[in-house]
Amino acid sequence: MAAICVFCASSRTLDQRWLDLAAETGAELARRGHTLVSGGGCVGMMGALADGARAAGGRTLGVIPQALVDLEVADLRSDELLVTDSMASRKTLMIDKSDAFLTLPGGLGTLDELFEVWTTATLALHAKPMVLIDTDGFYRPLLDWLTTLADQQFLKPAGQDLVTVATTVPEALDALESHLT
Repeated sequence: MAAICVFCASSRTLDQRWLDLAAETGAELARRGHTLVSGGGCVGMMGALADGARAAGGRTLGVIPQALVDLEVADLRSDELLVTDSMASRKTLMIDKSDAFLTLPGGLGTLDELFEVWTTATLALHAKPMVLIDTDGFYRPLLDWLTTLADQQFLKPAGQDLVTVATTVPEALDALESHLT
């Protein structure tokens, strides 16, 4: 099956519902036979995601910069843990190792990763499917703003259409899988 990269928060202070969403995502990836590619962290949603995948028998591949390993937040239980020299090289390696991208709720780091893969897709540097999970309207203000960008010609409609928006994990994975076959 596919190697699916999931971007999400690593904050330790999140509501339980976000951790549950991450664990559900990891488990569903594993049930469908996919490998989880993640940022290689063991905290927050990132940790719950990897734990959910492993609990359901899935394979995990983490990519983490040495600076975060030094902070002792690396997912040492990952089936494969790749350590990079920087955040930039981490993103590049995550893109290279993945067949598709799924974005869960998150903060600046999550948005940075989403926009990196989205920008590189608009430049035709890859043609890998991307899905954004908009649970409870989490991303609605961002999506509305992006529509404004397109309306004002800062973003081509074709670029906006490169990301599929889903509201549930099964819907998101169905969308990714439909583009992978």
